[in-house]
Amino acid sequence: MKDDDELCLCFHVTKRKVVQYIRVNQPTVPSQLSECYGAGTGCGWCRPFLKRLMEQPDMDSELLPESDAYAANRRQYRQAQK
Repeated sequence: MKDDDELCLCFHVTKRKVVQYIRVNQPTVPSQLSECYGAGTGCGWCRPFLKRLMEQPDMDSELLPESDAYAANRRQYRQAQK
């Protein structure tokens, strides 16, 4: 996933915004990432990925899938919720 790809697809929050939020605000629990433009408060798909980014000090892009696969997996997740 590239920096400008959306991590939270519900609220269109990019990976770059989340990484910057983590660097500046240094949240102590993943739920605090919701203060970053509402990330993680919609369907819930991105929550594990947000947590993973927060736990990795280098925030390596390899922790996240490519944006196309990420969006496709989210569609399946949302369909399973219905």
